[in-house]
Amino acid sequence: MKLLFNIILFIVLNYFCFAQQFDYKKSIGEFKSATSFYINSAGIVFVTDDVTDEVYQLDTLGNLIESIGGYGWDESAFDDPVDVFADPLKVLVADKNNNRIQRFDKNLNFIFQIYTRDSENESERFGYPVSAVTSNLGDVFILDSENKRILKFDPFGKFIQTIGGYDYGSYTLNNPKKLAISMANNIYVIDDDYVYIYDNYGTGLGSFKVVGEMTSIRIIFNWLTLNSKEKVYIINLRSNDKELNEAILSGIDNNFEIMSSLIFNNKLYVLTKKSILIFTPI
Repeated sequence: MKLLFNIILFIVLNYFCFAQQFDYKKSIGEFKSATSFYINSAGIVFVTDDVTDEVYQLDTLGNLIESIGGYGWDESAFDDPVDVFADPLKVLVADKNNNRIQRFDKNLNFIFQIYTRDSENESERFGYPVSAVTSNLGDVFILDSENKRILKFDPFGKFIQTIGGYDYGSYTLNNPKKLAISMANNIYVIDDDYVYIYDNYGTGLGSFKVVGEMTSIRIIFNWLTLNSKEKVYIINLRSNDKELNEAILSGIDNNFEIMSSLIFNNKLYVLTKKSILIFTPI
C-alpha cells in the first residue's frame, strides 16, 4: 500500500508548466555578493553575503536594521554564509566553511550553534552545511553537503536522525543543494534534476522532476519558489493541481544572475548578488 501511495504521489507531482508574468517595481538593498535571503512572517528581510561574510537585517523598504558578522570562527562571525532561514522568533545561518549552523534570535543576537564535525557518533556528523530550516515543532533540519544527507536535531541541538542517506533507496540523495520546509512540516530538497519530498519523520512522500539546474528553493506560507540562475518557477502548495508556473519577469533587463527567490504578500522577490528586485503579478 505504501509503495502504491508513493507511485501515485510521484505521478501527481509531475507538474505541468505554465507561465505567469510579473512586472518590475523597484529594488532594495545594496550587497557585495549576496548568497541567500528570507523574509519572516513579520516582513523582516535577512540576507547573507559571502564577500563580507555578514548577515543583514532589512525592512521591506530596504532600510538596514542590523548587521552582524565578518570573517572568523567566533560566534556571530562567518566563513561563507550560504543560506539563511527565519521565523518570527529565530534565524538560522548555514556557516558553510565553519561546518556549523548558527542560531540567532529575531534581532540577530547569538543563541547557540550546532557543530558536530568532531563527534564520535558518525550519524550526527555533518560538514559544509548548505541549508537549514526549522519546522513548526522546532526541529532543525540541516542539509549536509559532505555526506549527502539531511540531519534532524531537536530545538536544543540534540541529534535525532538522518534522512535521505545511502540506505533510503529511491529517496537517496545524490547531489543535494538546498532544502525548504512547508507549513505541513514536509521537507523539499533540490537534488540534481528532481525535488524530493520527505515528511517530518523522514519518510519519502514523493518527488517531481525539474527542467534546468535549480539552485534555490523557498517556501513562504503556501508558495514554493524554485529558481535556476536564469529562471524562477512557482507552485501554490494549497492548489489541488499544484501547477508549476514559470515567472516571466518584465520591466527590467534580464542580465542578472538569480541567487534566490520567494513570494511574500503577493509580490515576487528576486535576490541578485547586488540587490533584491521586487515584482508584482500582471
